[in-house]
Amino acid sequence: MNLTDLALPWMHDAPFIEQWHIDKTHIDHYQHVNNVAYLTQLEKLAWAHSNALGLHFSDYQSLNRGMVIKRHELNYHLPTYLGDSLYCATWIVHCDSKLTLKRQFQFICPKRMKTVFDAVTTFVCVSLDTGAPKRMPAQFTEAYGKACIHVEQPQ
Repeated sequence: MNLTDLALPWMHDAPFIEQWHIDKTHIDHYQHVNNVAYLTQLEKLAWAHSNALGLHFSDYQSLNRGMVIKRHELNYHLPTYLGDSLYCATWIVHCDSKLTLKRQFQFICPKRMKTVFDAVTTFVCVSLDTGAPKRMPAQFTEAYGKACIHVEQPQ
């Protein structure tokens, strides 16, 4: 089954989706998924989506540019547990084709048909060798700009 064909309550159309199987490495002392595990999954999902758009870290290196995190907004709605499987989605909801883009994330537990986690991450384009903000190269604006679903985010 194609993950995008799932009839789940996504916040936007056309999500990029991966499945996440919760194992014991994700569990904390409260016996649910640790906050850091969600953050790690955000990073993996964002990279998988960028790779699917045709951008790989080797491209970042050859262009001397990277999209680095400026801000995370994380919302934990319901706990998840050992053995759960989550469907994790991301969308690019803003790309100014200059310096910044925003990704939205939503993780759904299909057993409950509920969102257990969502987030918005703001990225800034920087020079890899100096860390200073730098304009996005054409490859970034083409890939990320085309993928952007143009959702207005509250300021």
